Amino acid sequence: MPLSFYWVDAFSDRLFAGNPAGVVPLNSWLSDEKMQQIAFENGLAETAFFVPTANERFHLRWFTPKVEVNLCGHATLASGHVLFEVLKHPGERITFDSLSGALTVTKRTGRLQLDFPADHPVETTDPTLYQMVTRALGQPPLWLGLTSMDVFAVLSSEPAVAQLQPDHTAVAQAGMRGLIVTAPGSTDTDFVSRFFAPQSGVPEDPVTGSAHCALTGFWAGRLGRSVMHAKQLSPRGGELWCELRGDRVLIAGHTKLYASGQIHL
Repeated sequence: MPLSFYWVDAFSDRLFAGNPAGVVPLNSWLSDEKMQQIAFENGLAETAFFVPTANERFHLRWFTPKVEVNLCGHATLASGHVLFEVLKHPGERITFDSLSGALTVTKRTGRLQLDFPADHPVETTDPTLYQMVTRALGQPPLWLGLTSMDVFAVLSSEPAVAQLQPDHTAVAQAGMRGLIVTAPGSTDTDFVSRFFAPQSGVPEDPVTGSAHCALTGFWAGRLGRSVMHAKQLSPRGGELWCELRGDRVLIAGHTKLYASGQIHL
């Protein structure tokens, strides 16, 4: 049974940058085991699968090479690209139902914009976690918190984040989905980040839309503004335009289709 497959670079306006995601449109669900096998075979940070539901909505799921996850920003953006640009979905807005509730992708002047729930980090003073994160980063964080999914660490500067060479074993021992590391940005960027999740099969995620559900609210409070420009400093790099709007976060970025083909099951 052949399935259409698309490879999209998300959060970049050029190929070979941003975060690549696999997208597999379906008419009905495959087994969880089969979708996990496809994600493992793809070897990408996430592969998204969606099926049409009522009222022109879609049910969306995401798999890393190891596990199904509750939320993935870049693969949602990539799914929006496939629906709008390849499958020619009408209109300017798509609604996905997911394990994280209703999520939308909207066309915005050359970019696609996600509407996701905010996930504000809460400060922790757990000494064991602090020691684990210090060992993972090779330096103590200025601030340490937890989101609903991740450990959240703040460093002093953009170079401190850019030059990180974390201990991935220690990152995995810190638990949860992964580790968000962030700092204030330079003159043209409000904040920067990196995301490490070896325990989820992703040593470093190139660009992490879901992490910006936490980053946007945190830096909005620190910087005193709700609209911000962010960069993720992985080797591939990526740009995001973020806005805190009540209990929601709007995250916009560019997308580029890299490849398309078929999966033969």
